Amino acid sequence: MAEKKPRILQNNKDMMWSIIPLVLLCLIVAGVASRCSFSPGGPTSGPVPQFDVDASLKYDAGVLGFPVRDPAVPEDWQPNSGSRGVVGGDSGGDVTTVGYITSKGRYLQLSQSAATEEALVPWVAGDLRSPTGVAPVAGDRWVEYAEEGSEPIWVTDLGDVRVLIKGSGTTEEFTELATAVDAAQPLTP
Repeated sequence: MAEKKPRILQNNKDMMWSIIPLVLLCLIVAGVASRCSFSPGGPTSGPVPQFDVDASLKYDAGVLGFPVRDPAVPEDWQPNSGSRGVVGGDSGGDVTTVGYITSKGRYLQLSQSAATEEALVPWVAGDLRSPTGVAPVAGDRWVEYAEEGSEPIWVTDLGDVRVLIKGSGTTEEFTELATAVDAAQPLTP
């Protein structure tokens, strides 16, 4: 029976002969599980997840302590997500958020909250921001927070609720959503 090589005489060639069977085993398992693909042209976009924005906002209107609006967005916009959170602190409060994929494939997030603008903007943005302008839309004053390298944010105060729009949309898409928010009446719980 051959003796094992002393550890000091083992080299990279020995390591490669140990790793090759492991790599082959991983590839076989991944192939059987059908969890990997090869796409030389880069990633392709998949289907947009379906989300019932009407039911979500109607439910939130019944449980949250501020008026919630369900804006009538264009038919070719697809609602794809929703969540609820809480902005902490004395100026904070509950937040309901829904997301849309626009007809141009861009994402817009609509958040509604009883939190103050000063608390809501950093909570959504993840950092402190300063106002950079104002966009008058449909009689409302939307404060703009645009920062180089970050998605723009628009916020308006509708009395009992602050409405925030954030995303990769164009100015026209932001304006379209802001106009829809202005035209929407608060949902009855």
